[in-house]
Amino acid sequence: MLVLVFDPFHGAAGDMIVGALLDCGANRKSVVQAMQSVIAEPVITEVTRAGIRAIKVDTQAAPTHRTLADVMKRLDDATDVIPPEALAMAKRVFTRINDAEELIHGSHAHFHEVGADDAIADVIGACTAFHSLGIEASVVMPVTLGRGSAVGSHGTFPIPAPATAAILSHAGLPVRSGKEEGELCTPTGAALLAEFSTIALTDFGSYTIKAVGYGAGTRDPIDVPNVIRAMVIETTGEDMSLQPDTVDILETNVDDVSGELIAHTITRCMEKGARDASAIPILMKKGRPGFLIRVICAQDTSAKLAELMAQELGTLGIRCIPAVHRFIAERTIEHVEVEIAGNRRTVPVKIGWIRGEIYSLKAEFDQARDWASEIGIPVRDVLYLIEQTARGTVKKTSTGKGD
Repeated sequence: MLVLVFDPFHGAAGDMIVGALLDCGANRKSVVQAMQSVIAEPVITEVTRAGIRAIKVDTQAAPTHRTLADVMKRLDDATDVIPPEALAMAKRVFTRINDAEELIHGSHAHFHEVGADDAIADVIGACTAFHSLGIEASVVMPVTLGRGSAVGSHGTFPIPAPATAAILSHAGLPVRSGKEEGELCTPTGAALLAEFSTIALTDFGSYTIKAVGYGAGTRDPIDVPNVIRAMVIETTGEDMSLQPDTVDILETNVDDVSGELIAHTITRCMEKGARDASAIPILMKKGRPGFLIRVICAQDTSAKLAELMAQELGTLGIRCIPAVHRFIAERTIEHVEVEIAGNRRTVPVKIGWIRGEIYSLKAEFDQARDWASEIGIPVRDVLYLIEQTARGTVKKTSTGKGD
């Protein structure tokens, strides 16, 4: 598995992240083209920071204040040159920043520094570069924040900036203060790292380093390199317990639908490719009992399943929580030969694996139920005998993938 590892040992800013990804081998032509949809052609140079060679990206854009809607329009105007996946990522990055700004300042009309052309170009460039690397997962090592205070559009603020702290807190990324005075991690840098992070910092076991890149900041202190490092590593997979995955979560509340219709809708969603579907009892406004209908699905099926939910339930709106990162165990369906009361047949058993070891084993209920009816014994006894046989016959040779 290809994993991108970010090491912001001297903080992170948008331009530094773009530089590090370019240095790792991201498609330079695509990145420049994407950034040019917002600004003039960025200046990309090779510099040294405390003796380390790094890539410096300079957008040369003037400061501008914009609303979130303005920023989203700028992104939509660039759809012809930005891959759809990168565009969706960029929108989520600015949504993260907006949510943090509103948490700190309340409802506000404009972004400040992060609404400028250079920030938009950095986000578009970083997301395009990330997408072009074709990695399967990403992890962020502890982010160095800096110390003291700084001056911004809202006056003097403590470091980390309130928006930066809110973004990192919500994402659950590890941080450290570091020894240097000044702001080392910006809100844009924090939001990009939060968006890119798909797995927690963990022991990857053995791996090979496929590429290393350094992105440079503007300052050049003598004693510490003002860079962020990115590494593309390839893991064997043998030492990782759970694999990363990304899904969408669809939800809607209903209080005027019968249990039969809810059950029918869940069945239809599963038939149309949902990973999982459920109904959760809730208390709605005016004390009315209702249900939260939740569907977990792949990103490319979410629109189709949302339409199905609307049609079957009659609801007027479906919430979509996009790109939710989860961890999944490897699983396989093994066909096991079992003998019960003189009857022999091959039955499917679902196996869950962690590091090549069986940690979950479950017989498929429908087949066990039918067999139990045929031979006249309780279905729970059939389930037990199938699973006991499977535990003794299935070997440590997992080859499946999570659903």
